[in-house]
Amino acid sequence: MGIEKYAGRVAMVTGANSGIGYAITQALLGHGIIVVGFDKAVDKLQSLKLKDTTSNLHVVEGDLTDEDSILAAFKWIRDHLPGVDIMINNAGILSNFDLSSGPTDKWRELLYINVLGLSICTREAVQDMLSRGVDDGFIIHTCSIWGHITPNQSGVAMYCASKQAVKTLLEGLRKDLVARKSKIRVGEVSPGFTRTELAKKAGVTEAVYDMYPCMEPEDVAGAVVYMLSQHPRVQIHDIIIRPTGFDY
Repeated sequence: MGIEKYAGRVAMVTGANSGIGYAITQALLGHGIIVVGFDKAVDKLQSLKLKDTTSNLHVVEGDLTDEDSILAAFKWIRDHLPGVDIMINNAGILSNFDLSSGPTDKWRELLYINVLGLSICTREAVQDMLSRGVDDGFIIHTCSIWGHITPNQSGVAMYCASKQAVKTLLEGLRKDLVARKSKIRVGEVSPGFTRTELAKKAGVTEAVYDMYPCMEPEDVAGAVVYMLSQHPRVQIHDIIIRPTGFDY
């Protein structure tokens, strides 16, 4: 009993228009899963939808910093699809500002997307599953190696704090579901240095990728597929993946 048990079921992927989210979307579609791709920019998703002969990809434009936008996305899913069975909280942003001088608006945006937006999506997905009696659903967060270790660069401390919050929230959710006697599973994937648009927006250039070992988004998507492929009695709580040869 592998990932094929989710064929024809619905997954919502945030941050689906690029990087890891885009790779996860492609991987899930390849296994016959219906995917709702949620993002502020949807150009790559729209292009992928034109190529999707299965009609399993649905594109929803929205903003994780706006709760109404998130709730509207879940309403669209309830109105047009059976409901969310797999919630992939992948969206995230990285900022590089020292704690002694960083701008509040950038911190607020980071914490809203990486922590609060993730929590709202989780709440709505779990409530949707519980209301429909879904007992084999899955909530997966994209965390980070920096959710487990703290790097030397002081400017990414707020980002690291947000990812450590994600780790704590996942364990809290697991205990919440156990208390409810629900078999909905939870997990997170914590990748190390990966070639993504998120890193590029934070100032990582192609030259940096040439200097250090890095992974590709498809590597992280493979970890998500592995997690979803386990027998229902198995809950892979966290997968830490590092580029071979990287020293952290």
